[in-house]
Amino acid sequence: MISWFAKVCPNVVQLGWGGDAGWGTSIFQTLFMTFWATIFGGILGIIFGVLLVVTKDDGIRPNKFWYNVCDKIVSIFRAIPFVILLAFVAPVTQKIVGTQIGIKAALVPLTLGVFPFYARQVQVALESVDTGKVEAAQSLGATVSDIIFDVYLRESRSELIRVSTVTIISLIGLTAMAGAIGAGGLGNTAISYGYNRFNNDVTLAATILVIVLIFIVQIVGDFFAKKMNHQNR
Repeated sequence: MISWFAKVCPNVVQLGWGGDAGWGTSIFQTLFMTFWATIFGGILGIIFGVLLVVTKDDGIRPNKFWYNVCDKIVSIFRAIPFVILLAFVAPVTQKIVGTQIGIKAALVPLTLGVFPFYARQVQVALESVDTGKVEAAQSLGATVSDIIFDVYLRESRSELIRVSTVTIISLIGLTAMAGAIGAGGLGNTAISYGYNRFNNDVTLAATILVIVLIFIVQIVGDFFAKKMNHQNR
C-alpha cells in the first residue's frame, strides 16, 4: 500500500512529514494560525458585536456616538480585501510582534481580517434574542452586564456557536493567503509546492487536508450548537 501510494503521489511523499515544507509542519502552521486568530478575533468580534447591539437606538444603553464608531470600524475593516490588509497593517504588525513575516506576523492581519465578519455575525445572533426577555430582565432591575451575560449571550449560545463555526471555516480560507508573508500552512503548500511546480498530487493532498479540517470544524460546531439549543429549551 505504501509503495503504491509513493508511486502514485511521489511529490507528496517527497515533501515528507517534518522540515520546513513537511506535511506535519504545514498542518501545525494552519492549526496555529486558525486557533490564535480565532481567540483574538473572537474576543474582538464579541466586544464589537455586543457594543453594536447595546448602543443602538433601541438598545439597553443607546449611544449614537459609540454605535457609529463601532459600526464604522467594523464596516471599514470588513471592506478591505485580505491581501491588501496584509500590507496595510504591516507597520502595526512590526510594532506588535517585532517582524512583518512569519507565522506570528500573520496573526495580526488574520485577527483584523476575521473580527469584523464575526462582529456582524454576533450582532445578528444577539438581535435574534426575544426582546421580551430583555425587557423582563430590565423590569427586575438587572444591570447592563447582567443583561449582556445572562440574557443576550446565554439565550443566543446555540446561534453564537453556529456563527463561530462559519467564522472559523472562513478563517481557514484566510490562512491560505497568509502564505504571502511567509506564514506557511496548507494553502502555501498547495500553491508553492504544488501549483507553482506543477505537482498536482501535492495540490490535491493539501486540498483534501483542508477539506477534512473544515468538515471536522463543521461537525463539532453542529454538535455543540444542537446541544446548546436543547439546553436553552
